[in-house]
Amino acid sequence: MIEELRIRDLGVIADATLPLGPGLSVVTGETGAGKTMVVTALGLLLGGRSDAGAVRVGAKSALAEASVRLEQGHAAVERALEAGADVEEHDGAAELIVARTVGADGRSRAHLGGRSAPVGALAEVGQQLVVIHGQSEQLRLKSAAAQREALDRFAGEEFAARLGEYTALYARWVGAQRELNELTSASRERIREAESLEQALEEIAAVDPQPGEDDELKAESLRLSNLEGLRLAAQQAHEALVAEDFGEAGDATTLVDAAKRALDHVSEHDPALAAASVRLAEIGYVLADVARELASYGASLDAEGPQRLAEVEERRAALGALVRKYAPSVDEVIAWAEAGQKRLYELQDDGGRIDVLTEQVARDEEKLRTLAAELTSRRRDAAAELAERVSAELTALAMPDATLQVSVDETSELGPLGSDEVAILLRPHAGAPARVLGKGASGGELSRVMLAIEVVLAAVDPVPTFVFDEVDAGVGGRAAVEIGRRLAMLARHVQVLVVTHLPQVAAFADRHIRVTKTSVAAGDPGDRAGGVAGFTSSDVALLAEDERVVELARMLAGQEDSASARAHAQELLDDARGDRGGTSEGLASGGATEATGATRRGGRVRAGKR
Repeated sequence: MIEELRIRDLGVIADATLPLGPGLSVVTGETGAGKTMVVTALGLLLGGRSDAGAVRVGAKSALAEASVRLEQGHAAVERALEAGADVEEHDGAAELIVARTVGADGRSRAHLGGRSAPVGALAEVGQQLVVIHGQSEQLRLKSAAAQREALDRFAGEEFAARLGEYTALYARWVGAQRELNELTSASRERIREAESLEQALEEIAAVDPQPGEDDELKAESLRLSNLEGLRLAAQQAHEALVAEDFGEAGDATTLVDAAKRALDHVSEHDPALAAASVRLAEIGYVLADVARELASYGASLDAEGPQRLAEVEERRAALGALVRKYAPSVDEVIAWAEAGQKRLYELQDDGGRIDVLTEQVARDEEKLRTLAAELTSRRRDAAAELAERVSAELTALAMPDATLQVSVDETSELGPLGSDEVAILLRPHAGAPARVLGKGASGGELSRVMLAIEVVLAAVDPVPTFVFDEVDAGVGGRAAVEIGRRLAMLARHVQVLVVTHLPQVAAFADRHIRVTKTSVAAGDPGDRAGGVAGFTSSDVALLAEDERVVELARMLAGQEDSASARAHAQELLDDARGDRGGTSEGLASGGATEATGATRRGGRVRAGKR
């Protein structure tokens, strides 16, 4: 809900802070005092169109700012966080500051949680926060989608569960249809893809590359390309180790053996020389092993030659061709082939997959039509009850001949939410044709229609704040009392702010805000209009109990000092308190049921406490 609304330099309001809270708040004042600036400010916070003409004369800009308190996880909070807003947490609730400034040049800026944000983001958050009903505001139930959504909420939890089952099945059905269409419509392309893929896999299979083979062949090619140098080095090393004729010094093996034998003669006299003799013996074994390996290596080189090098290069060329065509390396070619084989299986299985999908689509469509028919039946039951209850409310709101109709027309097409077209229609009087909401009714009548709808939908509506402007236009007497009573009933579930000129309505308020118009002469100390003579400004004040009596007396008779008017005003307040503080009673007309903490329909209880 909105805890506080601040307005600065908007219209005739110089600077005002409206302390709001739960329940019903009313705004009253003389005609032209600036009451509608409250609605204008809220409209700006909802992302409405900015108008430089609304900026107070002499001011550089106008400001509308609201402090909002919501439950954690509320859709408005989530959207504000997505937009980068800073949201504070206090006592387990989220607190959000929403602001909009409009410059005298017509430019506007929006802020969410102290951060600059697009006006579009402000509008998206505002739609989750406030609903305004007034002559200049668009109906929130104007679109067919919004009307269907309202009816579905009214239909209850069992309907919501069945609708969820339908939407999940519909998503699967659409996905299967899409895949089936792709398989059938792109069959030629898929056949060509399969042929191309099969050819590529045959080419790769013919070469049969092995993991890491390219690196191994590269190393072998390098060795074979330097065969003569390798053979010579191995031969020389072998001869240095063991040679029949290596000059006077002898080969390495002979020298090591001679050294060992020299030490063997004296090793028994010194352990150090004995150890050296052992180590020389080990060296002799190692030299003999290396000599044998070099001999074997040389023999293997003799077995290899240009023929093997040609084979290696040919193999490398075959692998290189695959790499150039399919992947950057041999290992990636192998991976590509594995993935290609799986894709080929899918393409070759098109016929079987088409059969499976065809059967699934038909089976799911049959289930969907059964569910859609059930949704239609439940919607029609809910539509009849909604129309009956709203029509009963209209009778009590000085529209006795008006009736609401909620039509649910079943179509042959399955949609994501069923097969129904929902329309909320208003028949303003007997004999008149039913027309869509917003047509065939005045602004005041339309506000009353929306009040009747909101009272009935209050227990299931997700929007925390409702604003009514001109809801009491053209009515008085008992009808005005009924309007006040229903606004108070609606305020049991949501926050309600009403701009009114009727004392019968204002008497039901939890808090009463008065807008007072004053004229400021140029040069006066309080003049903020830049010296414009005769400039008008407005003050906004939250009234205490005795001040409410005075204001209601003014609204009743225009004589706030009259004792009889004040007595009548006090009587209005007392009667309203009795109405609001009493136990649940049937509403005044049409047998409507009071929309208190819970409403019952079809044997089910829907919780209405927000």
